[in-house]
Formats: sequence, C-alpha cells, structure tokens
Amino acid sequence: MSEKENNPEDVKPEEKKKGGFLNAVKQFVYGVAAHDSARFALKSRASMEHLFILITMGDMLGVPILPPYYSLRLLPYVVPQISTWKRRMLREKDLTDALA
Repeated sequence: MSEKENNPEDVKPEEKKKGGFLNAVKQFVYGVAAHDSARFALKSRASMEHLFILITMGDMLGVPILPPYYSLRLLPYVVPQISTWKRRMLREKDLTDALA
C-alpha cells in the first residue's frame, strides 16, 4: 500500500462530516443500548469483590469464616481494598441505598 491511500488529508470534508455524524449516531445508540448493562456489570463486580473480601477477611469485622492461614495468604492481594471495604461494610445503611 502506498502512503497516498492511507493519507487522511486526502479525505473530502463532506466524507469527514458524514463519517463523524455516523460515528456519533453509532456511539449514541451503543450508549443507549449498553449503558444499563455496563452499569449492572460494574455493580455486580463490586458486590462480588466485597463478598470475596468479607469471606476472606471477615475476621477483621468479627465474622470468622475462613481459617486465618488462608486469609494471611491472600492478604497481599487484598491490602489496597481493605480501607474502602471496611468503610463500606461499617457504614450506616439507608432506604435510599437500596434504590440506587
């Protein structure tokens, strides 16, 4: 392939506008269709991570589920998330939290 075929400066302004508009429409439709799915996936991932940390490090909150040996083996992987997890688990819950 030569450089002339791949040169974006050779594209006409009308084609740029048409491609830009079609690209914007595609992104808008994708956003409308997939936003809810992406948000649900992120919320599910967060709840699974919190559940995993609760199972492995529950003895920090007084919930002895796993023997401390396994918890200590997993501790280096969980350390960055412990402070936010403890804050979230010990926070007061409200009716509006269930609606979000």
